[in-house]
Amino acid sequence: MDGETREGALDAARLGAELGERATLVQFSSAFCQPCRATRRTLAEVARVVDGVAHVELDAEAHLALVRELGISRTPTVLVLDAAGRIVRRAAGQPRTVDVVAALGQAM
Repeated sequence: MDGETREGALDAARLGAELGERATLVQFSSAFCQPCRATRRTLAEVARVVDGVAHVELDAEAHLALVRELGISRTPTVLVLDAAGRIVRRAAGQPRTVDVVAALGQAM
């Protein structure tokens, strides 16, 4: 997973879901995005097997203010948050499982 790190942090109130104890995978999706479905499966599986990791999927259209604030320009976009909700990695496009696991290693 490539990309720049953004300053600031996201919390449960802004995401509408609880953060993971150790890390959170935030996925921005859109309704008719085929790669978003595959990304959902990948991130859900990683969150299922890695203790303390949560997967939160947000509809980009329903969260336009957050999309603009974070500079999300395409779906899927995945943000990896550390335990405090700080963005430590971000990537656009469908990620590979190995890249998600490696990014989590940086977050935890």
